[in-house]
Amino acid sequence: MQIIQSVSMQDGLWLETTEGMLKLTPYSDKIIRVRFTKEAEFSHKPSLMVVETKGEPVPFSFEDKINHLEFRTTDLVIRMDKRTSAFTYLDASGNLLAKEPARGGKTLVPIDVVKSVFDGNAVLEAGQGADGLRVRADKITKVIDRKAYHTKLEFEWVEGEALYGLGSHEEGMLNLRGQHQFLYQQNMKAVIPVLVSTQGYGILMDSYSLMKFHDDAFGSYLSTEVDDELDYYFIYGPEFDDIVKGIRYITGKAPMLPKWAYGYIQSKERYRSQQELIDTVREYRSRGLPIDCIVLDWKSWTGELWGQKTLDPERFPDPKKMMEELHRLDTRLMVSIWPIMNPNSDNHKEMAEHNCLLGNRANYDAFQEKARELYWKQANEGLFSYDIDAWWCDCTEPFEADWNGSVKLEPEERMRINTEEAKLYLDPEYINAYSLLHSRGIYEGQRKTTESKRVVNLTRSAYAGQHRYGTITWSGDISANWETLRKQIPDALNFCATGSPYWTMDIGGFFVQNKPDLWFWSGDYNEGVQDSGYRELYVRWFQYGTFLPMFRSHGTDTPREIWQFGEPGEPFYDALNNFLCLRYRLMPYIYSLAFQIYHDDYTLLRALPFDFRHDPRTFNIKDQFMFGPALLVNPVTEPMYFNVGSQPIEGAIKTRKVYLPEGCKWFDFWNHRVYDGGQTLECDSRLERIPLFVRSGSILPMGDEIQSTNDRSRDQLYVRVYAGQNATFDFYEDEGDNYSYENGNYSIMRMHWDDQNRIFSIEERLGSYPGMISQREVLVFIFDPQDLEEQQHSKYAVIRYTGSFVETVFE
Repeated sequence: MQIIQSVSMQDGLWLETTEGMLKLTPYSDKIIRVRFTKEAEFSHKPSLMVVETKGEPVPFSFEDKINHLEFRTTDLVIRMDKRTSAFTYLDASGNLLAKEPARGGKTLVPIDVVKSVFDGNAVLEAGQGADGLRVRADKITKVIDRKAYHTKLEFEWVEGEALYGLGSHEEGMLNLRGQHQFLYQQNMKAVIPVLVSTQGYGILMDSYSLMKFHDDAFGSYLSTEVDDELDYYFIYGPEFDDIVKGIRYITGKAPMLPKWAYGYIQSKERYRSQQELIDTVREYRSRGLPIDCIVLDWKSWTGELWGQKTLDPERFPDPKKMMEELHRLDTRLMVSIWPIMNPNSDNHKEMAEHNCLLGNRANYDAFQEKARELYWKQANEGLFSYDIDAWWCDCTEPFEADWNGSVKLEPEERMRINTEEAKLYLDPEYINAYSLLHSRGIYEGQRKTTESKRVVNLTRSAYAGQHRYGTITWSGDISANWETLRKQIPDALNFCATGSPYWTMDIGGFFVQNKPDLWFWSGDYNEGVQDSGYRELYVRWFQYGTFLPMFRSHGTDTPREIWQFGEPGEPFYDALNNFLCLRYRLMPYIYSLAFQIYHDDYTLLRALPFDFRHDPRTFNIKDQFMFGPALLVNPVTEPMYFNVGSQPIEGAIKTRKVYLPEGCKWFDFWNHRVYDGGQTLECDSRLERIPLFVRSGSILPMGDEIQSTNDRSRDQLYVRVYAGQNATFDFYEDEGDNYSYENGNYSIMRMHWDDQNRIFSIEERLGSYPGMISQREVLVFIFDPQDLEEQQHSKYAVIRYTGSFVETVFE
């Protein structure tokens, strides 16, 4: 593909080639948009994932050299071979970031786009799938709708380079080098078309069709099935936090969730009545077990009126009183809602009347603005008007074709039949975008209705840009076994590497039992909580979940409340209680970082290369991660006490290996011992704990044990300083809900540790908000490597902070 002509324009560089047109547009000094088309002009279709960025055109320079063209911003250089149009990406110093093959790496193959026509021949068949009502159309007329292209973007990766991203998938991959992945929405697949590299760059594909990633014998590339043109963004970091900031600059900010959403969320399949919900919360309160939210799963409607967004009046006779009582108990309610509706339901009839349904006449058409507005109207009138707090938008794929039978199909076959099913009802160019638009409707509807409640929307699917609609994605209907637990860790890390910050899972696995006639119902524990093997697995899952952005238990086959695993004084109960309380003690740290997610585009759940890109030994570690800047979390993912059937494990070593990244010292969170980075330890992993380390140069604010995030009975702040390096931390507070923070209604206490002079200080308070605590007692504990090596205890001081600058010198 030879470059014939180049024209430097105000907003970028235009290139004519023998195969089509290329355009490079800088969105910032670190972000370049690249488009390639064979058409007479570039597409004018609006992007669903990208937000408009306003401002002056970004300065760039352009040089026409003998063999190549050079496009340059302050931070990035793209060299384009004149003979082949092959791109090479470099930083400002000329260091290689990425490159295409010498022959060129951009391909467009013309195709016919086929769409369904639902005429009088179409036949609708309703049935019950593994996760609810399904309606499928048969005998559909297919027509050629338009011309489009298969696109392909090829790379030659650098030796030793590691790649992350693409969303949350069920295979448990971390480093994607040498792997392949199919990008389509399914029950346990949440797609985000972003790659992030340890070379210091990211790639965002602006596409919504089926995509494929390959780094194997078939090549190294990203491809899309149906697009008008190849359209992607190259984002320079070089650090992962910088890349994420670039992704959110393009796709939008992640709004803050309410403070309660970072507390414990109790769910199961399912609480059946108003009284059961209230009684469960009362039991948590009577036992002194913290909780912030309880979840009402499916079939909250009357009878078989699937997807109706109202509560069954027999089981929920007084929703207003129910919500008043739950709120009196300082607990919120999340309700499951669905995009598919039984034809006999009032919601369905109203959707049909307004022509707001897809071709199967069951799922509402989230691609229509009027359908999204009607869906919100129904949710608001039937549920939100009673003061319900949060949404669980289940089944947001929303089509599946392989959740049946005893044999799990091969990945290629699963991809084919599931995407073909989706393409019966959705434009093939947009089969990955349903959840994105569904989430948009909920967010925009609620924000138009009220600014007093922040949107919380738990979804099973995701896409780039969806995070700006207050969503948290969970990993789908996973099964209870140790292998699945192990896979959940890299799945989470790859999801959050894409710039989407909120991910969670069903603690304990959704399917606990095993049903041989259904391949996906593959838990190992037919006796559920009566099996000590499951209790051990659940504790380890719970310990991992303590350090996720959303801390939530859920599943079928067996109950999930803490007391189902024993009583106080018994090992499983005590282990769960200890980590539940630890989550709440860490709330000052977690909620402060939640503000950084919004304000600074931070990432809370961090694969190790986020912080240790300089240490290649971290690139393939799948079972460790950073939770914020301070905590190195190391879940236990092997049984040590019981096998299936409560069979004791004899002679199991109750430790696990932990690699401490180089470049700092590490403190054991539990006993404060200090270790040098760059080494692997064998760490104590008894049931009551997991290995947990704190990085030197950290300030870790903690609180007292509380019963909910709104519990202000004890407002002391305990600040742990882990010395060895200078440290800074911004302790953030606001009203806990509403959107006033967007207008500056919050406060920040900026804390510093001067390691050389051993001075801890708090700057003058920034900002204020209604109900702010104007004075507070701050207990500062200094953990110093030298003191601890000399067997001296940590030093502490008590500071009365009134909002003015204060400092304390530790001798």
